[in-house]
Amino acid sequence: MPVIKASSLRDLKNRVNIHDIVVRVVALKKAGGGRFKGLCPFHSEKTPSFNVSADKGFFKCFGCGKAGDAINFVMETEGLAFTEAVEAIAQRFGVPLEYEEGTGGPSRETRSLRQEIFEIHDLAADHYRQAFLAATPPGEFIRDYWVRNRRFTPELAEEFRIGFAPPEDGALAAGLYKRKFSEDALRQCGLFYVRDGAVLTLGALRPRFRGRLMIPIRDHQGRVVAFTARQLELTPADDPAREAKYVNSPETPIFTKSQLLFNLDRARAHVGEGHPFVLVEGQLDALRCWSVGLRTAVAPQGTSITDGQLGLLRRYHPQVECFFDSDSAGQKAALRFLPMALKAGLEVRFLVAAGATKLDPDLLFLERGLAAYAELRAGAPTAMQFACRSLLPDPAAASPEQKSRTAQALFEILAQAESSVARAAFLAEIAVYLRVPPAALERDLRAFLARQSGSRYGAAAAAAPAAPAAAANGDSHARATEAHLLFLCLHHEPLLHALAAQLPHEWIDATHAAGRLLDRILAEAAHNGWSGREGLDQLLETEEEKSLVASLLFEAPGDEDLTKIANEGVRSLQRRFLEPQQRQIELEIASKGTNGDPDLLSLLKQRAEITRQLLNPPKLSLGS
Repeated sequence: MPVIKASSLRDLKNRVNIHDIVVRVVALKKAGGGRFKGLCPFHSEKTPSFNVSADKGFFKCFGCGKAGDAINFVMETEGLAFTEAVEAIAQRFGVPLEYEEGTGGPSRETRSLRQEIFEIHDLAADHYRQAFLAATPPGEFIRDYWVRNRRFTPELAEEFRIGFAPPEDGALAAGLYKRKFSEDALRQCGLFYVRDGAVLTLGALRPRFRGRLMIPIRDHQGRVVAFTARQLELTPADDPAREAKYVNSPETPIFTKSQLLFNLDRARAHVGEGHPFVLVEGQLDALRCWSVGLRTAVAPQGTSITDGQLGLLRRYHPQVECFFDSDSAGQKAALRFLPMALKAGLEVRFLVAAGATKLDPDLLFLERGLAAYAELRAGAPTAMQFACRSLLPDPAAASPEQKSRTAQALFEILAQAESSVARAAFLAEIAVYLRVPPAALERDLRAFLARQSGSRYGAAAAAAPAAPAAAANGDSHARATEAHLLFLCLHHEPLLHALAAQLPHEWIDATHAAGRLLDRILAEAAHNGWSGREGLDQLLETEEEKSLVASLLFEAPGDEDLTKIANEGVRSLQRRFLEPQQRQIELEIASKGTNGDPDLLSLLKQRAEITRQLLNPPKLSLGS
């Protein structure tokens, strides 16, 4: 197993800022003092509680408790082991790594399955790209199709690595087979049909994609994880999916279509105030948007939008404009999308053209460019306006029963909004559109929510476990002393060395995380030297310890005399350790009486020594 040198790890951490790693996954905003905040990637939230300290190299979520350094973040978000995460960061930022002598670098055998499949997809994207550019009849056909039929530019194809899978293509399988990828990786990468139980030979790898335009699908970090393949005249008749216009990669260890949006890796860099995400139905729609300068367009992977995809959008920006086809299918998709978006905490508007019977984003932007987007935005209805119009196009001619049924359907949508302020605003819009008294609508909504609460949430509430009892005050106070000293060690290195020299090991209560970590850090400083914060992660053994350290690092020291505070902490630990012994000796002395017991003198000496120590507690000296 390859072992990376400690000096190489320190160099990596010094050269790569944790902000540059986290920002690939989380949209971060400055929070002052070298800190950044964003929505946590480890649990669903609408108010940012995920903090990153660029100066200290740590992240901490005060919502779910996840914490750690840059390496921990990559391990958690990408499912990698420690060494794999270090190698991934080094490769990403061009930092060379050195390995301990005799352990070598990573071999084919020690790479993770996910790493292999990532590499396979990168090689496949290059292979399809070269086929797109090849000076062959199929290559000329696909370039002509791209420019004349789809009316895209060669530059756009280059930017997105658009490729082509030749009708008869054994070269990709041969190239991957020659590179000696593992059997599991070749079977599970999704690029080939492999019969179950068949011995894996080169002939057993039948290409999934043949005679199709190849669109690489990237995850939000920009890595190719899958492909969408568009049917062409060159698609062979014996292709098992010949009649399907689009064929997507199957789900693999690196690709879950419900957790990914096409073009999110690029679009997330362009969203901001006044520049919301634009959600379109397909990849080619998103490519058309990009080609005319609309850089915030994203698309689902050929399926209905999912909660996971909306959570990804919310992580980067809370505003989304929905631009689906204006046919009935597109409108139904938009109505399905709306309650999910409200539940995710997204602010939604809908791009629709007045009087249009068919509105295709690809065709619209092809014909009119970015000006069409500006016109659509100017007349874009709010979420509730769109829902009202879709459910009841002519409220003036509607009967009271029709308005009631429409209101109930709108309540189903409205119930997903958690904000009472948002609900009130939506309800006001509905009242105006349906031409009904707001008070009557409010009463009906309250009755609807009461029914929902009784049927949907009653059983769940009854089954919810009771909250655990709080820790005893004494135990909490005892733990606070070690945590306070640990805080001082992390923020003031001279105090760390002074404590390592003068705080006896046995005074520390190692039955809890703060005590164990304080004991470990002081021992490291006393016996192995202290390499600073860059070596801290090597000492953290549990998630609880990582979370504790991150919390302490995010808390800034005040203006108090830190040495005085440290001495008070040491005095507290001394009393906690010695006073129970003193009481026990007093009891034993009392039991001996004055009958000349030979042990009495020894007990008196012990009491005197403990009294002397309590009267003369250690004084931390920070030198000159």
